[in-house]
Amino acid sequence: LISGGGSALLPLPVDGVTLADKQETTKVLLSCGATIQHINTIRKHLSLIKGGGLARAVYPATLVTLILSDVVGDDLDTIASGPCVPDSTSFADCKAIFARYGIEQLIPPRVVNYIEAGVAGRVPETAKAGEVFFDKAHNVVVASNFNALLAARNRADALGYQVLLLSSMIEGETREVAAFHMAIAREIAVHGYPLARPACILSGGETTVTIRGTGKGGRNQEFALAAALNTAGLGAVVLLSAGSDGNDGPTDAAGAFVDETTGQRALSAGLDPQSSLDENDSYSFFDRLGDLYITGPTNTNVMDLRIILVE
Repeated sequence: LISGGGSALLPLPVDGVTLADKQETTKVLLSCGATIQHINTIRKHLSLIKGGGLARAVYPATLVTLILSDVVGDDLDTIASGPCVPDSTSFADCKAIFARYGIEQLIPPRVVNYIEAGVAGRVPETAKAGEVFFDKAHNVVVASNFNALLAARNRADALGYQVLLLSSMIEGETREVAAFHMAIAREIAVHGYPLARPACILSGGETTVTIRGTGKGGRNQEFALAAALNTAGLGAVVLLSAGSDGNDGPTDAAGAFVDETTGQRALSAGLDPQSSLDENDSYSFFDRLGDLYITGPTNTNVMDLRIILVE
């Protein structure tokens, strides 16, 4: 069974790279706003078990893998860094990722040296399609973000809402994605388009946060905080953005709620939503308001869910 968190829970560093090196590399990638696809591309090339390595180790036994997808598009070689499937990425991709985010100087030297050796062909690539051990490897996705959104849609239908299921594949900078969602909510509130009220907007996927401040939070809490800046004049509206695993970033919250009263309650509490957003301090903001969504660990992960109700 492969699920979210598999990349972190299944480490086996390549020779010459330490676990601490990998941890520091992952920390740098998370801080610069790299996508999970880019993060896992690096992870695969620093591991003996990711990127098809487990399938190689199991062969000639038959390998059946049941997968709970926690990545956009259910890309099998990204989920848990693809230990049981061919890897479509390369050492050259790793070098390009470092360049794209301008982080090579922040990466541990042993990691940079290993990636350079891979580009030069001095160390072997990850397992690729066509290798014999994949003939006996079978992979089945048993749950995904889209499944969760369909369940939410069915429940909203039963409650009498007009439902717009946007996508299970939404990515991008969190605060920009939030502004886009609130623009749709505003269109519904003002023009009744593309849905009449009461309306329910659903979306999923996994956005990224570029950390610029020193606060505490996660991408779902940041989504909610950015959305709170765009609720004026909407009338009755309620939003929840939450991680399905119950943990949003390095916090004990899954996400946060926002409604049409959030802005006024924040001002009354002496909080400035824009300043909190600038400091990436969404957790403190919603903790003060009592609007954190705390579920505890759910023991599963199919990425994030966002629900906006426009009454």
